Formats: sequence, C-alpha cells, structure tokens
Amino acid sequence: MRTFFKHLLQLLLLVSLSASYATMSAEVTADELVKRTADEVLAVVKNDKDIQAGNQQKIFALAEEKILPNFDFDRVCRMVLGKNWKTSSPEQQTQFQKEFRTLLLRTYATALGKYKDQTIEYKPMREDAGAKNVSVKTQILQPGGQPIAVDYSLIKGDDGWKVYDIVIEGVSLVTNYRSQFSNEIRQNGIDSLNKKLADKNKAAGA
Repeated sequence: MRTFFKHLLQLLLLVSLSASYATMSAEVTADELVKRTADEVLAVVKNDKDIQAGNQQKIFALAEEKILPNFDFDRVCRMVLGKNWKTSSPEQQTQFQKEFRTLLLRTYATALGKYKDQTIEYKPMREDAGAKNVSVKTQILQPGGQPIAVDYSLIKGDDGWKVYDIVIEGVSLVTNYRSQFSNEIRQNGIDSLNKKLADKNKAAGA
C-alpha cells in the first residue's frame, strides 16, 4: 500500500489520453493511443519551463485539458463507491463526483509537477478483434531505481477508448479509493465523506 502511494504522484500523468487524439481513438489500438498521448504529455512537461519551475496554473491547466476528460469518469465514480453508489441520493452522487474530480485533478497536477527523467517501456499487447475492454501494460524506468509496473484498464465506447482504472505494482487505484471511502461511509455516511473531500480540496486551494 505504501509503495502504491509513494509512486502514485509521479506516475498518474502517464495515463493521460490527449483530447487531440480523441477523434482517432476508434482507428488505433488502445496501446497505440496510450503511447502516442503519453509521449505528447511528457514532451509538454519537458519543454515547458514554467511547469518545470512549478507554475501551478499551467500544471492544473495541463491536467485539466489532457487527463481528466479522457477518463470514463462516471464509471470510475460508480466503481469507487461500489454498493454505496446505489444507496446515495442523486444530490449526494453529484457532490461526490464534483469533489472526487477535484481530488483527482489535484493528484494529477502534483504528478505533472514532480516529473523528472522517467521513461516508459510498453509491453506487447494481444487485443482480440472487437474487444472493448483491454489492459495496456507498461513499465516506468527511472534513473537509479527499480522499474515500476503500471497497467492501464481501458474501455471502448461510442467516443473511443477511456481509462477507468490504473494498477501500479499490482495495486488498483479504484480499489484503494474504494477501501478508503467505504470505511468513511460505513462509519459516518456519504455526507461526511463528501464534506471531508470538500475540506481537503479547499485547504489545497483547489
């Protein structure tokens, strides 16, 4: 668990599926899409001196533009809340989506700001014809450190491939958040979770 969170901030930027490739998503395989768009995001980070210097406005803008729109966010929220999604009111669901989206935005922005000299190794992928749910397996290579396995779970819909989970060293992003949030909901309810998320986002200036 500790290893997961240690690397999460450095790695989540690599899940970005750039909007500039959205129109091509139905024409390329999931792994091709991940590679093209990850390369694009890393190029922006490497070449933008403001981002390298920690310009929060630019970092947040890049995360907002290149990362979050390319998640199947409704699916992520339903998976993270699990059975608690069905027992929540529409208002509670909307509030959770708002605060969880801001939490992810802050996390990804931090990841972009911490990028240094990591590179990505893409594993061969066998994709069955017509498959709509695939896993793209990669390794993050970092100078002086052990490779880190990062797998992307994607689903294909009418608007192309979307990410709905990330597995880092065998630990699922969705599973981690679901475990944390379900404990809070079980003890204090969904409203308490939403308030805590809102307070954290506010304290972080998001």
